[in-house]
Amino acid sequence: MNALVSDSWGRRALIGLLVLVVLAPVFGWASGAVGYAEPLENAAEETGAADAADPVSPGLLPDYSVPGLSSPLGTLVSAVVGTGLTLAVGVGVGRLLEQ
Repeated sequence: MNALVSDSWGRRALIGLLVLVVLAPVFGWASGAVGYAEPLENAAEETGAADAADPVSPGLLPDYSVPGLSSPLGTLVSAVVGTGLTLAVGVGVGRLLEQ
């Protein structure tokens, strides 16, 4: 991770990720304001598959939220956790491939 921050492109990429993480609650609010819904969920409702769905588990962060937190704060925490996990896996796989 230290090598990633020392490169100028890595530093710019991390700043870009940080900006997107901070803006995640704004994107969540905007999607609600315009009535956006996930296309796959719309297709499932139109075909009746949503009624027959039986989820195995609710997921780690269902609907990009954290139970017990307000919607914007839950979205922000979800963005931080998701981005951090993805970055950690990506850097880890990259280091394995370098060897």
